[in-house]
Amino acid sequence: MRGTAVPQPQRREITYTDELLADRTVHRRYSDGRQEWRGTGGGAGGRVVTWRDDRGLVGTDELLGQRIVKRVYGDGRPAVYGREAGYGRTLWSDGVLTVNRTSFGGRLGTVLGAVTAGALVGAALTMPPTFLSPEEEEELRRQAEASASGGGGDAGGGDGGYGDWGDGSGDSDDDFG
Repeated sequence: MRGTAVPQPQRREITYTDELLADRTVHRRYSDGRQEWRGTGGGAGGRVVTWRDDRGLVGTDELLGQRIVKRVYGDGRPAVYGREAGYGRTLWSDGVLTVNRTSFGGRLGTVLGAVTAGALVGAALTMPPTFLSPEEEEELRRQAEASASGGGGDAGGGDGGYGDWGDGSGDSDDDFG
């Protein structure tokens, strides 16, 4: 419809911290009380993370490319998409902004968190898509693979430097890994 504005979901922020466990999985604690255990799914070149939470939900997070993450729930509810915004922040299609507080601890972390949060509040965060067709998802995967293999073909920013989960490269502060 021409001239009809699409309502945007109300934005809310949820912070989290990650702890790397001995078995190389990650225990994620969210500020809303949820807990999640995350591990690599072994597929898609290390761009898929499986997760389960303390409320009985399971699913996967897949980095499609161009900093777009797809969260699939095992119970069949609709997938949500996220857009990595840098500084450990991901804006999700349901209006949630997740913020990684793991990187910096103590006073320095508080100061840096406040500075980057202030910078991002002033900047317009780009909403992720609310829906992608299977063809659009596949195109993002193809572009990410081409970029990762050095083949170019990614005009939209690649996979944000993600490679193998936990290899120390890329933007490890973001929500995906």
